Amino acid sequence: MSESAIAAASDVVIETRAVAMRYPGTLALDNVDYSVQRGKVNVLIGENGAGKSTLMKILAGAERPSAGEILIDGVGVTLSDVRDAEKHGVGIIFQELNLFPDLSVAENIYAGNEPTRFGALQRRHELAEAAKVLERLHLPIDPAMRLGDLTVGQQQLVEIAKALTKDIKVLIMDEPTSALSRTEVALLFHIIAELKAQGVTIIYISHRLEEIMAIGDHITVLRNGCLVADAQVAEIDIPWIIQAMVGAEHKRFDYHPHPIGELVLRVKGLTLRRGHAGDVLDNVSFDVCAGEVVSIYGLMGAGRTELMETLLGAQPLALGSVLLDGRELSRLDIPSRIAAGIALVPEDRQKHGMVQSMSILQNMTLSNLKGYVRQLFGMYSLHPLSRSREGAAVDDIVTKLRIKISGTDAPITSLSGGNMQKVVIGKALLTKPRVLLMDEPTRGIDVGAKDDVYRTINQLADSGIAVIYATSELDEAMAVADRIFVMASGRLTTILQRADFDREAIIRASTPLTVAA
Repeated sequence: MSESAIAAASDVVIETRAVAMRYPGTLALDNVDYSVQRGKVNVLIGENGAGKSTLMKILAGAERPSAGEILIDGVGVTLSDVRDAEKHGVGIIFQELNLFPDLSVAENIYAGNEPTRFGALQRRHELAEAAKVLERLHLPIDPAMRLGDLTVGQQQLVEIAKALTKDIKVLIMDEPTSALSRTEVALLFHIIAELKAQGVTIIYISHRLEEIMAIGDHITVLRNGCLVADAQVAEIDIPWIIQAMVGAEHKRFDYHPHPIGELVLRVKGLTLRRGHAGDVLDNVSFDVCAGEVVSIYGLMGAGRTELMETLLGAQPLALGSVLLDGRELSRLDIPSRIAAGIALVPEDRQKHGMVQSMSILQNMTLSNLKGYVRQLFGMYSLHPLSRSREGAAVDDIVTKLRIKISGTDAPITSLSGGNMQKVVIGKALLTKPRVLLMDEPTRGIDVGAKDDVYRTINQLADSGIAVIYATSELDEAMAVADRIFVMASGRLTTILQRADFDREAIIRASTPLTVAA
């Protein structure tokens, strides 16, 4: 081997050769040759269903490939499970946290790897060692405190600390910033820089393109199970990434004006107080018309989610007035508001938007079961739900939303994140809403799926439905909205018409200091 070949090989910590993964009826990975550069942030990106998660599960030992081989430091290995991968220095932090909220931070960090002596747990030693790893990450967290008392962002950082106790040299991060505030993202990026300086290699999966450009060193793009492109991040730009992800046929979504109808929703003086923390919502008032698309933009803690929950009736302590088509809803519970014509697509689709043990059809019709009840001579039959009516309604939504499924009886967990989100949207649409609320509707989905969501919003507005969507991404706030409502510290700070959209003005209005001033 030449000196240059030896040098190139030493720069690669993990390599896959012709790795394939076949599931019944699906080729998830197709002869992928993937290299992970040592000591770098190796970004992995692709649309939902491109094969990213499958490839990472293989590298982390959670899946065994159907074909091909894995090399670590140039030596072929067989990873039988996650613990085996950790012994080879490869760890993974999944998007869905795998922690125990009622245990302490230290107990979570060493869960499954507790320090013992003569068979007895060494709690003092555990606390001391946990304090050391937290200090290594510059995290001012008490290792003795209950994990459930931390923010989601802090819990994400505890996951990183947990991985570092296992002598990890390659750390896989799957959408690590999806639930983090801007401050927590900055801290995570600082930690990643520290880990790089300590010789840890990072594999970083994200759909946030600007984030990739800020943190990444090397980028690899998967499409339809194939590795289609890789490059040094310093040598490419965002259009290059999008082109590689979706192919030449992709066209960016364009806004078009929506026919605006009569006033449908009037909100007056919504206020929600939580203990001594001040107002989560502070005298929020606005009107929305039929066929109008409104985006609500704000940073973490601005009150976007609380506003959505209050409109649906999930915050019964809120004060103020909500009128739908002139009817006061303030004293109505959630089912009554849904029946009146308000539906919500929640931010956390896994926890609040679906039942993972149910099929696609069952999930989609769950919010409107009474619409499919079968009666015979005024009596309920032994099989109270009409499967034909359920199936027809779901098939119609699947077609309209372009949901990629093998069949409506398939488990919802068999879908990619983007298609899961479409099912949750479909469930809301089957309630026939007058106003559709969408909280972070494109969180954790790829560029192509985002365009499908935007297209759906446009179609709903054209049909006369008022759509209100909340987002923390500025580009998304401006994507398809007729107006932008900007929030900060629980207050509605400005309302901008489409013609007046201005990035600097929006950012300025979303800054809490601006509100305080």
